[in-house]
Amino acid sequence: MSMLTKKKQFSCSLCGASFSQKLTMNRHMFMHGNEKRFTCETCGSSFLDKSSLTTHVHIHTGEKPFSCRICGISFTQKSTLKEHVYTHTGEKHFSCEICGSLFSTSSNLKVHTRIHSGEKPFSCEICGCSFSRNSNLKKHIGIHTGNKPFTCEICKSLFSDSSTLRRHVRIHTGEKPFTCEICGCSFSRNSYLKNHIRIHTGEKPYSCGICESSFSQRSSLATHVRTHTGEKPYSCVICQSSFADNSSLRRHMHIHSGADRKDKISESNTEKI
Repeated sequence: MSMLTKKKQFSCSLCGASFSQKLTMNRHMFMHGNEKRFTCETCGSSFLDKSSLTTHVHIHTGEKPFSCRICGISFTQKSTLKEHVYTHTGEKHFSCEICGSLFSTSSNLKVHTRIHSGEKPFSCEICGCSFSRNSNLKKHIGIHTGNKPFTCEICKSLFSDSSTLRRHVRIHTGEKPFTCEICGCSFSRNSYLKNHIRIHTGEKPYSCGICESSFSQRSSLATHVRTHTGEKPYSCVICQSSFADNSSLRRHMHIHSGADRKDKISESNTEKI
């Protein structure tokens, strides 16, 4: 028997596809009839093959057998680990079909496309606010529950999620792990780096639905929209003048003398108590 025959000795009787292993052929056969023989005993979900079921079960058990050798983070699926490694190597295999932006993981690309579509699939059951990311929804829920189980060991500040705690700790350590490959500037948050990179690329993914002006940052778009709506949510505690953005309010505060500013702010704090 030749090597070629040995390599593909199992054939699909429906489409003629050949396989080197009987197990691989059996998995393939299930696809024709969409037969799902492997069922999760916990939630009842069904799968074409046993390996898919095994991966699914990790969701229930919390088991994460695939660990990153660089940072130690663990994952339930090997494919997720593979994408995660790209965040260390800088490889970006996933491209946005709308604006051409590149991403290290398919999940980051999926989240990014919501900038264009405006999709916010994660909704708060308490107040109805919607978010483009599940992680942002979880952070938001902490506003309602007041639950803050994560504590900074340095200053004892409390946080509702571990990612916010990690970012906070960088205030103390001065760590800036996110570096721009173009100019070498470093940042404490990945979001700051992404905003910075747009200075180099000129990308402006946030567009005004009223006049079609575009901006590199979401916050800049929000401030711009107020020029149309007339909204001025930032108020001076001394003279009650209102402003569309916080930076304008800060500039305005210099008009008032230091003594007036200190007395009025003190008075305002006393009233709140």
